[in-house]
Amino acid sequence: MITGHATSDGTANFARKNQMLVKNHFRQFSGLTLSSIGIGTYLGNADNETDILVKEAIKKSVLSGVNVIDTAINYRSQKAERSVRSAVSELVEEGKAKREELFVSTKNGYVTNDADVKEEFWEYINNTLIKPGIIKSGDISSGYHCMTIPYLENQLKTSLKNLGMDCIDLMYLHNAAEGQLQDISKEEFMKNLKLVFEFYEKQRKEGTIKYYGMATWDCFRVPKENPQHLLLLDILRLAKETGGNENGFKFIQLPYNMYLDQALTVQNQAVNGKEISILDASKNLGIGVFASVPLMQAKLLGPNVIPEFGGLKPAHRALQFVRSTPGIIAPLVGQKSSSHVDENLELVKVPPMSESEFNQLVTSLTS
Repeated sequence: MITGHATSDGTANFARKNQMLVKNHFRQFSGLTLSSIGIGTYLGNADNETDILVKEAIKKSVLSGVNVIDTAINYRSQKAERSVRSAVSELVEEGKAKREELFVSTKNGYVTNDADVKEEFWEYINNTLIKPGIIKSGDISSGYHCMTIPYLENQLKTSLKNLGMDCIDLMYLHNAAEGQLQDISKEEFMKNLKLVFEFYEKQRKEGTIKYYGMATWDCFRVPKENPQHLLLLDILRLAKETGGNENGFKFIQLPYNMYLDQALTVQNQAVNGKEISILDASKNLGIGVFASVPLMQAKLLGPNVIPEFGGLKPAHRALQFVRSTPGIIAPLVGQKSSSHVDENLELVKVPPMSESEFNQLVTSLTS
């Protein structure tokens, strides 16, 4: 069992150990020092060969100055979490990193099987979740999503076991609006969400999680008239109702890259009577943002897809755009092959753009 969680002193010490890296590679948020690039673990086959690739990619990333690790229980049917456990446990055992230096997030909500249990998907769900009464009739949405407390409690325990940890730094509710609002009203969804936040606050007190948030796809990026649209201010209000001003709702995750740029460009959030973007709203409300699919699952890496700037390679331009966007803590880069890991990690030697440089780039791209 890996004990502990990311701490202010631990993450600051990680940055000091990597002080040879460029200025501004690390960012301060909620007392933590976090790298401006994070490693994601979404893609890949649910097999042992991929386990090894993901483990080695995480280890190489940490040793290169990355201390943000993102996963989810449904990624590779639970094997992604286990790959994180293997990597972190080896780093700790080898004395190359400490648990308190690393910020580990995972996600619950989607209904998932276990690739290491040789059963068909619904056979596994029936045997593991339905027969024991963890999931009841009607609990699973048409989007294969479940956010009942018994299910999330079961999944949290499973994630802790998969990760081999006694505390998870950040637990996301995974694509809840996208998975639920096709079946229930927004009013019912918000009532259910408050129950989830109450559960997360209880887990914070018990020490199994430090923070919680929402990993999303559409809800914070779509126009206000879209049925899946959510106001961040409403979500934060729920968190304050359950956990007070010291509540643990501190992070969101959403897709953001040079193609999916709505988080920057769409003014669909209301704060202090002003219509602003989700990135501006997050900054105003003290919410940290991590960006998923910064490379658009490699679709942005083809020739002439991304305008040239800074003399950077296509992958570096894509990541540099995201990590330099005001309000983004880090893009989460899914990578497995050693060559891709090496290439992406070259960017830790390049400083992020300043806000004025980023604004100039955006102006040049849109003019």
